[in-house]
Amino acid sequence: MMKLSKAVIDSAPKVELHMHLEGSLEPKLLFALAQRNNVDCGYESLEALQKAYNFSNLQSFLDVYYAGANVLLHEQDFYDLTWAYVLKCHAQNVRHIEPFFDPQTHLERGVSFETIINGIDRALIDAQSQFGMSSMLIMCFLRHLDQESAFTTLELAKSHLSKISGVGLDSSELGNPPEKFSEVFEKSRELGLKLVAHAGEEGPASYIWSAINDLQVQRIDHGVRAIEDEQLMRHLAQIRMPLTVCPLSNTKLKVFEHMSQHNIFQLLDKGLCVTVNSDDPAYFGGYMNENFHALYQDLAMSASQFKQLLSNSVEASFASQARKLQLQTEIESALVDA
Repeated sequence: MMKLSKAVIDSAPKVELHMHLEGSLEPKLLFALAQRNNVDCGYESLEALQKAYNFSNLQSFLDVYYAGANVLLHEQDFYDLTWAYVLKCHAQNVRHIEPFFDPQTHLERGVSFETIINGIDRALIDAQSQFGMSSMLIMCFLRHLDQESAFTTLELAKSHLSKISGVGLDSSELGNPPEKFSEVFEKSRELGLKLVAHAGEEGPASYIWSAINDLQVQRIDHGVRAIEDEQLMRHLAQIRMPLTVCPLSNTKLKVFEHMSQHNIFQLLDKGLCVTVNSDDPAYFGGYMNENFHALYQDLAMSASQFKQLLSNSVEASFASQARKLQLQTEIESALVDA
């Protein structure tokens, strides 16, 4: 049996399915874009901005997150944001990505949909041509806004569906249950888009049921509170509903006080299709490797568990069957003895 180590983790091929592009905006790039675009980001120095990246819950994080998004104005800004993430992925041997973006955050500031999507898409095309990194882009609706706003955004996206693979649901979960967006998800499905939704992070396990039954999603983002409902756990295992779990995010936002308390391996042991992801890596202390390092360090992740998590991510991805086979082969080759 191969012995797992941080070096093995770092070199293994990976897939990421839950990462918000706006959440990969590192303080250094944020500050540089603020200066380039003559935008007041609310902090006089890079050091002051870096301190602001410390927060205690989802809402205090979102406050900083949305303030940071204000520096993104031009197509090149969205390219630079996405390309910085691509470079980080390449350095960590992430081979396939399915990033989220939040157009409503930018549309309400007067940034056009074309500006947003074209910048992101150019970077993803370059990721494929330069690194062989495949990608599928997911457009998220902000759940603290109303469904009418989501429909308006979907209408704007219609002429760009060749660049968008799916839709998701993110932002403040409490008080904004999935069923609030049933109609816009139904319309998205009719347009041929894949469907995912954040559920069961701060919100209760019942939100996971709603995401499955009312939105008919193909993946649950987070989902760690499923463990509170045994019937739900059995159902998730039976239908192989993927959960895109984000360990560092969960501890940063105090879903769990410490990584040693995280339930990811309890979920895995119950037969759930659990995956590991970074969520908002610039804010939560790390990208893919750092999340796996934390599981290795604080939860004694084994080689077989690591391999299962990597394999689950391929299974849960929206990549073509041919690409999935390539990715699984890469993982098998890298972890041949696990």
